[in-house]
Amino acid sequence: MFIPSYISLHRNGVLRERIAQAATLLNPCRSCPRKCGANRLEDQQGYCRTGRKARVASLQAHFEKEAPLVGSHGSGAIFFSSCNLLCSFCQNYDISHLNEGADVESAQLAAMMLNLQSQGCHNINFITPSHVVPQILEALAIAIEQGLKIPLVYNSGGYDSMEVLLLLEGIFDIYVPDFKFWDKKWAQKYSTAPDYREHAIAAIKEMYRQVGDLQLDENGIAMRGLLIRHLVLPNNVAGTQEVLNFIANEISVATYVNLMSQYRPCGIIAFGDDAIGRPLHSSELTNALTAAYSAGLTRLDR
Repeated sequence: MFIPSYISLHRNGVLRERIAQAATLLNPCRSCPRKCGANRLEDQQGYCRTGRKARVASLQAHFEKEAPLVGSHGSGAIFFSSCNLLCSFCQNYDISHLNEGADVESAQLAAMMLNLQSQGCHNINFITPSHVVPQILEALAIAIEQGLKIPLVYNSGGYDSMEVLLLLEGIFDIYVPDFKFWDKKWAQKYSTAPDYREHAIAAIKEMYRQVGDLQLDENGIAMRGLLIRHLVLPNNVAGTQEVLNFIANEISVATYVNLMSQYRPCGIIAFGDDAIGRPLHSSELTNALTAAYSAGLTRLDR
């Protein structure tokens, strides 16, 4: 029987130590590569517009995620409001840019995890967690005491701090980062993060070091490992070939990859933009699939 790695960390007291260390990241805030310096312990808001409490937009048994996460009973998705990237074309614009949601206490967040587990979800899938890791860990300790025992999924935009990821070793069994951009020109234009690629590369390598290739149980459900998401963008803005080559050559050809084709112009800036102001052409997805196979990647989501 699979036992999530966070259970043993809680039993031997390591989780409590990690929680204390994570809290120091909030003042001055360095919970992500932006290191905005806000005193979030005093509820000051930085780039992510999130103070001391995590802000949750929604939770649900989600059936539109990757097949190994969804299975037959869904992935227990908790969507956090705002983001540390705020991509101008975000497909969840109301949650990220408009910051829809409500602030929650640690006990409330723990109750959300337990609620999703009681529905039969295969995992707890934290969507956009990079700016609220300390809050997640505080809630996790409460949830474990009340019976949480399913895998945790760290589902981020790939713009993650190495300091944070090192604190998460042994807590998250499944990492699901995006790799959004290869070219810093586009990362700067659409996410104000010209250093995105270097941080995404470092983060994904660390995630892989911690959990390795994606491991499935006898029913095809993810138990542990790395799954990378890549949103194909019009006019090759995402640098798909380069991203896939990196995954194959520097991570593993056995990496499970979701080449996402659902792009559509969202938000104010994307509409009318010369590069991304239109939906994806079918030929662009075909080219992305060809690039994946040419790189040697064969574990592609359905």
